[in-house]
Amino acid sequence: MIFASVGTQLPFPRLIDALNTLAPDLGEPVIAQTGASEGDWPALDVRPTLTPADFEQIFTAARVVVAHAGIGTILSAKRYGKPLIVLPRRHALGEHRNDHQLATARQAETLRGIHVAWQAEDLPALLARPDLDPASDQPSPSHGALIAHLKDFIDR
Repeated sequence: MIFASVGTQLPFPRLIDALNTLAPDLGEPVIAQTGASEGDWPALDVRPTLTPADFEQIFTAARVVVAHAGIGTILSAKRYGKPLIVLPRRHALGEHRNDHQLATARQAETLRGIHVAWQAEDLPALLARPDLDPASDQPSPSHGALIAHLKDFIDR
């Protein structure tokens, strides 16, 4: 199952529309937490809102999560060890107040298990990949290198 989440603040119809188009060919159900979005998405199991318990249950059951580039969703993917595909909201498209999600996605794509769809057209190829690593709370190799460098600096 694929879980899509737009967060709790703003609608994100570009993401939900793209998944509705793709869903018939994905071969698995797509549950979409849509927030205040209004639309007709017959190929999706639409849930405008979810209780925290329902969010956790669906998130942990998902094969992959597709979402906006929100910090809370990234942290949840790391917490539950799920592959995460983010499609950043874009200010130029009226999807957010600024482009902080683009900046977040640039940083997050260096993390294990976080995969960025820079455009909705990138979603099919990412969803078809059999090798999507799960996100992890484990420190990255660069984190270890930074710690070693700082330790060396302090020891001198």
